[in-house]
Order: sequence, then C-alpha cells, then structure tokens
Amino acid sequence: MRKEFKIGTFRKNQKGFGFVKIEELEDEIYISKENTLNALNGDTVQIEIKANQEKTEDQKIEGKIIKIIRHEKNTVVGTFQKNRNFGFVVPDDKNFGTDIFISKSHWGKARNNHKVLVKITKYPEKGKNAEGEIIEVLGGINEAGVDMLSLIKQYELPYKFPEEVVNEAKAFGTKINPNDMENRKDLRNDIIFTIDGEDAKDLDDAIHVEKLANGNYKLDVHIADVSHYVREKTELDKEAYLRGTSIYMLGRVIPMLPRELSNGICSLNAGEDRYTLSCSMEITPKAKIVNSDIYKAVINVTERMSYTDVQKILDKSDKEVLTRYEKYIKDFELMAELANILKAKRNENGYLNLDIPESKIILDENGFAIDVKKYETYFSNEIIEQFMLAANETVAEKFYWLQAPFIYRNHEAPALDKVKELNKVLFNFGYKIKISKEDIIYPNEFAKILEDVKGKPEEKVVSNIILRTLRVAKYEAENKGHFGIASKYYCHFTSPIRRYPDLFIHRIISKYIETNYMVNDFWIKKYEKRAEKRAENCSERERTATKVEREAIDIKKAEFMEDKIGEEYDGIVSSVTNFGIFVELDNTVEGLIRYEKLGDEYFIYNEERREAIGENSHKVYKIGDKVKIRVIDANKLLRRIDFEIV
Repeated sequence: MRKEFKIGTFRKNQKGFGFVKIEELEDEIYISKENTLNALNGDTVQIEIKANQEKTEDQKIEGKIIKIIRHEKNTVVGTFQKNRNFGFVVPDDKNFGTDIFISKSHWGKARNNHKVLVKITKYPEKGKNAEGEIIEVLGGINEAGVDMLSLIKQYELPYKFPEEVVNEAKAFGTKINPNDMENRKDLRNDIIFTIDGEDAKDLDDAIHVEKLANGNYKLDVHIADVSHYVREKTELDKEAYLRGTSIYMLGRVIPMLPRELSNGICSLNAGEDRYTLSCSMEITPKAKIVNSDIYKAVINVTERMSYTDVQKILDKSDKEVLTRYEKYIKDFELMAELANILKAKRNENGYLNLDIPESKIILDENGFAIDVKKYETYFSNEIIEQFMLAANETVAEKFYWLQAPFIYRNHEAPALDKVKELNKVLFNFGYKIKISKEDIIYPNEFAKILEDVKGKPEEKVVSNIILRTLRVAKYEAENKGHFGIASKYYCHFTSPIRRYPDLFIHRIISKYIETNYMVNDFWIKKYEKRAEKRAENCSERERTATKVEREAIDIKKAEFMEDKIGEEYDGIVSSVTNFGIFVELDNTVEGLIRYEKLGDEYFIYNEERREAIGENSHKVYKIGDKVKIRVIDANKLLRRIDFEIV
C-alpha cells in the first residue's frame, strides 16, 4: 500500500502531543506523544499519514513525524533556574517541549530567576533535554520592561533600525519637496481632518466630506503617499518588508518605518503640506458609489481631531469643545450622516458587527499594569471605519477589473463542519445558522444572530464563539472577497505607514496613474509574482504581530491580577473545555476554573453541547452562565490566571 507523506509545521502541546498544519489541508494532523520524534514547537517536519483512517466529525486524522526538516528556533527566551554545578532554562513558550540544560561554564553572568536568551547547542533526542549556552541576560523577572523585552527576543523582532535605514529616512527632512508637486491635485485649501486616538502619532488617513448640488455626498479619503518616499530596493524598503507591519506592545511600538517618516514627513500632521494618494467617491443617499477617482494630491490638514472630541461635538456634550470647533460642527454632522448611510447599507448586506470589547491596559511610568478595563469606542470611531472600508473596497474593485497585479485582503466563508459545530453550541441559546441546500453559508445568517443577541447577557459569549468559527483573514494575490464585511472586493489601502501590503499596492496604483493606465505586460507579469511572494510574507508577519500583541496583553493582565488573590468578582462562562471552565470578568480579564476546584465531585465534559455536568449534583456549567469567582492564583511568567467558584 502506498504511504502518504506530507510536510508541515508542528504545533506542540504542553502535554507532549501536537498537531501538524499542512498548507493545502483544512484540518491539522494529530501527532501522539510517542510519534513526535522529539520535534519542538514550530519545527518544519515531514510526516507519514496513517493509512485507512475513517475520520469522524470529532476525530482528527493521525500522523507520525518521520523527519525534522528544520528547527524553527536556535535561540530561546526563558527563566534561568540555578543549581550548584549546572542550571536549566525554563522556556517562556510553554509548548516548546523541553527545558534547556546549561552547564556551569555556559552560565555567563546569569543569576537565579534571570530572564535570559539561550542559544541551543544540542537539540533533544532519545528523552534527553536540549542543551544550550546563555548568550544574553535580559534582567530580573520583575524588573521594569523585561517582560516586553523578553517577547521581543522570543519572537526575534527587529526592534532597532539599522543606521543606514535611519539615515535614508532622515535625508527626506521635515518638509515636502515642492519639485515633486507636478501632476498632483492641489487640495491645500480644502477643509480636511484627521480623526484618531489621542496618543496616535502616525497619522496616515485624512478625510473631507461635502454635500453636492445633486443631493449626493462627496467623500475624499486622503492616505499618506508613503511610496513616494519608500522606494523599492532601498534599505528603507528592505527593512519595511522584513518587518511587514508595526507591532503595538502596550506602551511600546515596534514600527514598520523609522519615526522620522512614520511621525514626520509621511504623517498627515495638521498645518503641514503633505503628499497623499487619494480616493474620491460620489455616494448617493442610498449608499451607492456612482463615481470614483484615485489620484495623487498635496493636502494641508485643517485640524487634528480625536475620537473623543468628535463624539462630544456630535453629542453636544461639552461646551468648551463645541466653542473651539464651532465653525466645523456642520462638517462633523455631515460625516455622521454619511457614515450612518454607509453603515445601514453594510448591515443590510450582512456585515458582521462583532462587537467584542478590546482590553485597555493602563501602565504606570515603569510599565507595570495598574488597571485593566474595556477599551471605549464611540460612533466617531465608526465614522472613520465606514469611510476607510468604502475606500478599500473602491480601490480593490477598480484594480480587480483592471486585472492589475495586486494584494487583496481575503476572508473566506467558514468551513461547513465548523459551522455545524457552532450550531451545536448556538442551540443552547436558541439560535441556528442556516446552511443553504447547496452548502453555501451567507454572512447575513451570522449578522442576524449578532443583531438578535445585542444587549442580552450572552452577547459577548455568542460573539466570541462566532469569531472562533470564522477563518482568519489573510493577504493573497488573488481576490476571493471578504466574508466578514460582506464584500466582493477588498484590500488594505489606508495604512501604508504601518502595513506593508498597503505600501505595495500604493506602488502598483502609482505606476498605473503615472503611465495613464498603459502598463506593459512584462511589468504586469513581474509584479504578479512579487504580489504572491509579498502577500505570503505579509500574512506571516501579521500572524507573528497578532501573537506578540496578544501575549503582551496576557502578561499584563496576569501581572495586574497578581495582587488580587482572594478577591471576588462576577463573571460569565466564556468557554467550557475538557480540563476546566474559562470565566471572563467585566474588565475583559479571563481565568480558568479547573474541574478539581468545583468541589469534591467529578464533572463530565459534554463536547457536543460544550458543557460540564456534575456526576452527583447534575449541576451544569455552560457558556453564558453568570458565576461569582474568587481569584486563587495569577502568574505573569506562565501567563495564567486561576479562579474558583465562590
């Protein structure tokens, strides 16, 4: 019988087993502990898939690792544990798979409980630990900033810019070069606003809205023309491509571009002449875009606004703010009017309004977490969101029909079996996603449930389980549409300061504008290949950034809860697993209640209904239940918070 071999990435579990993700397969391949061949988390491996397996709904196909092709890492961040003549480093990545043995001669200046960076000199084999040498001491585990530095080192993030990159950025100075004004629309007399968070420094989008004589609206979305400065094959471009995206790590940003560009000549700072790549749209009162134009411009932002101030203007809630911006009140009211029109149409199409609150973590001057709360958003945030979505769709559709080489932001419909699994959980709440006879899933089905659940106690939980069912959006050179925003054509055009895909498509758009849309086939073929490669790299960099940002939040949440042991809170069951129940508090902190902390009876986990049932009391815990908990442990090193039921 012919054996089937595949190559993929191994994801190891703390318990020793793991899963291999193979690019062309939807489901991961299960690898039992005895079939891992000592592979470590993140390794590229060759596996043999076991023959004649009948895959049931809740069972994964099994495989066996037969060769480790490439270890993902040769350095690891962890905590040094010292004995008399030797030591161990316990990796921060709890799924890594092995502690690392350090002989005394390889300690360097490390002391007990120091965070360190270790170079692996010998990978684990035949039950033996990995071995290594300490190459950098990051600091004590409770020293200010060491937690975030550890994350930077763990994910090998390029947090310092090479000198030649900074020099290239500085060479542009702080003022635009008037000689580059040719073939640009001069819009410096238009009333243009940026609307961002109070602490934002890299302002890459600005807007202008007016009502036309025919009753339609004119929306101009002006985006920083970063491609004018960051040219291909320069050191700046190579570094931006390597980074792929800016990473926001709670009080610390690892930007894609040096601040001389991101906060300087590229940032659309009020009162400064700036070059933009702009998209103008004529929109009817029924939200139909009847005309659009994409062009190069020079603008001068009238006012730098914050979301909170715009909201105060719309609510008429702050006299001082209303007085300060009196002459622009009508502009903001017109923006709100247009945003409501766009939003209503989007909701009609099945836009998934996953209203899951983000965490806002307040740090003291040393970077320690002193508060965790929900991140407040306002309708003013939605104004910008609606305008950016409109620009992204308009640009994507235009360049799709031009058959230009491009990078799209795709979000495919969720897998059928995942939706069936979701329906089992939704059944507990009295909801169901309908699947068409042709096995097609429409965004409207999800949107209806999200609308029905609004304001109900289970809203947060239902939104979360729907989010887990959806696929992850990614960058691709082929357009596949965006399920989450119910859009046929979508791209990322509006943030070139902090995202490389936006910068790449700005270059494509600029080429078409400069050649009056007469682009030769040789150039198109060359850039089609580049688009594929760039899209793949950008998706990979985005995955890393998301992981780092999540871990930074988890560390700080655990740090915040470390001195809350013994305190009691109200929470809601957010997830039920085979090892315990997760409870989320109102401030977005989530902790685990292990089954052994639920009294002295045995709890049976019902996977189909995602609930836990007490063997004797028949007490049921299910997603959405309100519970009162007590904090019993919090550990920022393990990124773990433990609760018990009061």
